[in-house]
Amino acid sequence: MSKSHELAIRVRYAETDRMGLLHHANYFVYFEMGRTELLRQRGLTYREVEDAGHYLVIIDIGCKFKRPAYYDDLLTLKTTVAKVTHVKIVHNYQIYRDAVLLAEGHSTLACVDRDGRPQALPEAFQ
Repeated sequence: MSKSHELAIRVRYAETDRMGLLHHANYFVYFEMGRTELLRQRGLTYREVEDAGHYLVIIDIGCKFKRPAYYDDLLTLKTTVAKVTHVKIVHNYQIYRDAVLLAEGHSTLACVDRDGRPQALPEAFQ
């Protein structure tokens, strides 16, 4: 089963600030897009996971910005599963413009039930 996925993303005007730079909050939106598409590549959707009673909540997230991205840039987001435990999954992210690394990030998601209690990750994540 694939542990990484690459996604092409075009920076939209609405995602930039007054200087034409990709606003920092949008990197986290892109990370979510990467996780979603990686899961879809594995044959599942978040909707199916949630319908089965498994909810993935972010308990840690971060990003190091190395170079700016600009309006209309075509970026490549690489999302990788870095670690899986009984109840947590860690992803790493790299955002490139051509071969230039613009940002590196990470997130840790915990699996909980409808009441917010920790539960084992579904087998599809193992």
